[in-house]
Amino acid sequence: MSSVEIFSPQQTTDKPLDTQSLGSQSLASKSQEKKQLELLAPAKNADYGIEAIRHGADAVYIGGPAFGARHNAGNSVEDIARLAEFAHRYHAQVFVALNTILMDDEIAKAQALIWELYEAGVDALIIQDMGLLQLDLPPIALHASTQMDNRTPEKAVFLEQVGFSQVVLARELNLPQIKEIAASTQLKLEYFVHGALCVSYSGLCNISHAFSNRSANRGECSQMCRLPCDLSTRDGEVLAENQHLLSLKDNNQTENLEALIDAGVTSFKVEGRLKDISYLKNVTAHYRQQLDAIIDRRSDLESMSHGRSEFTFTPDPEKSFNRGKTDYFINQRTEQIEHFSSPKYIGEKVGVITSVGRDFIKVDSSKAGKAVEFNNGDGLCFFIDGYQKQRLSDNKTKGLRVNRADGNTLYLTDVSKDLKVGVELFRNFDHQFDALLSKDSASRNIAVDMVLADTPQGISLTISDKHAHSVTVELEWVKEPAKDYAKADASLRTQLGKLGNSDYQLQQLTIECANRWFLPASVINGLRRDAIAAFDDARVKGYQRPQRAEHDKSARFPQKYLSFLSNVANDKSREFYEQHGVVQIEDTYEKNKLLTDAPLMVTKHCLRYSFNLCPKEVEGIKADPMVLDIGKDRLKLVFDCLKCEMMIVGSNQLVK
Repeated sequence: MSSVEIFSPQQTTDKPLDTQSLGSQSLASKSQEKKQLELLAPAKNADYGIEAIRHGADAVYIGGPAFGARHNAGNSVEDIARLAEFAHRYHAQVFVALNTILMDDEIAKAQALIWELYEAGVDALIIQDMGLLQLDLPPIALHASTQMDNRTPEKAVFLEQVGFSQVVLARELNLPQIKEIAASTQLKLEYFVHGALCVSYSGLCNISHAFSNRSANRGECSQMCRLPCDLSTRDGEVLAENQHLLSLKDNNQTENLEALIDAGVTSFKVEGRLKDISYLKNVTAHYRQQLDAIIDRRSDLESMSHGRSEFTFTPDPEKSFNRGKTDYFINQRTEQIEHFSSPKYIGEKVGVITSVGRDFIKVDSSKAGKAVEFNNGDGLCFFIDGYQKQRLSDNKTKGLRVNRADGNTLYLTDVSKDLKVGVELFRNFDHQFDALLSKDSASRNIAVDMVLADTPQGISLTISDKHAHSVTVELEWVKEPAKDYAKADASLRTQLGKLGNSDYQLQQLTIECANRWFLPASVINGLRRDAIAAFDDARVKGYQRPQRAEHDKSARFPQKYLSFLSNVANDKSREFYEQHGVVQIEDTYEKNKLLTDAPLMVTKHCLRYSFNLCPKEVEGIKADPMVLDIGKDRLKLVFDCLKCEMMIVGSNQLVK
């Protein structure tokens, strides 16, 4: 080879634009560019993150060695560096969740860790504790965790002023509220579109710490909200017994993606850092397909990262862990957001039992809503007292394993005495589907064009993509016409198109040579390999990490008084808020546990509404407090109908 010429987007000291912008830019500038959409997937570990990117994620979020809000999902800096290196091949990004509140003796360790993560190639930190902004940090991008309770335009504006580039919105927001925030700030808006829902506003839940000394704000939530409860009025009338009254269905915004885009959301987040690999692959692929379909028909949109994913399976989120689905409050308050019957994964409805034999059952799957094919090894479940009675009794689920499937006749390892004609069956483990996902199930390739041309000393091969990366590799060669033009042409095209071990897929090959020269296959293969290696290098060098914007220390926080719910746990955090105009600050609940009548949870899920006792819906009803018993613990429910919120108060004394 005599030379390699490389063209890629130039490095610049200016702030990157659009999704990598970390400061305000003019609305005119923003409106002239395509809106870049980001599919953000969870990563339990680096290998999961790599699979998420293969299955179409534009970015992944992962826990580091400490201070991530999932206590059992930590990862080494070395593994995160490996993930970042893989992600950046596709110009995808890696965010590290460092979103617990910190105690004073943890601040120095957090600062050191952040420098390590930056040097490992991490693109952004997701944080909750504002004390971090007072530290000597690298110029790493900051994202405001949903644990910061991001619900108002005023809060979003402030976060932008102090250097955040992206904000994770509260799950409870509706479309008009999101639009209002989008109109007030240039922050990139991130919104959860799938997965488990915290019943409380994130960051405003202390019920776990109150009863188990495990703080949700410290990544150790005990999930008391998934336990069975009893509900009664303050006069003792029992309304529900042994039901999972604080357990919600799972979030699924499939039908609202375009509405969310038009409202201003650009980052679509999937929950599930503790979920298994089949969930990750399936759900990521599902939302990749949904977003691609919207992008393909709208010229104003594009994906944030590069490449297109193809799958060996048909994504179906119903086949992965879920508690039923709800779009929560995105379209205002709706019925049936709760999942009182069970916090477990029930699965997709597959039919009704029509016959029970000694070692088999027969199933009518015609009413399942879609064709059902049973497989050996499938896992099924049913409600012992029937699904239709789930809101009226203490229903429990029971599981079955299909030993052999013969059409709709299912031979079981054990035929339960509770199996009866008419019982509805649900499949929570599809053996055939899971087998597909246990193998390599996706590939991701970047479309490239190639041009083979003559040079004075030989030939050159140029490789380029639609993202303005281009390399030209020249080969000195004595040009002699091939004896068989057609055969030589076919050989050139075959050899240049062999990109199977690379990240690329040939879209168009143009041969601009004056003739078809005699070029052995080994020479062409070497030219292609050198060009691909140079192109890899150009794309890596062309990747730019986002940089953090300036921290405006004159910005004023929208509140003067912060209660314990603002989660101020260290001196640096207190210093930050005082610097920005806050005059009175309570310690976080973890440091102030002796509070009386303290709201341990604030939620938009309202049990008055669920039991048709809402004063706004039923004339003559008053919003009196109610009683919630979780095991031996008694809690008080207080209702703020003006805000349409319910508070769970930590007190054994009921207000009469």
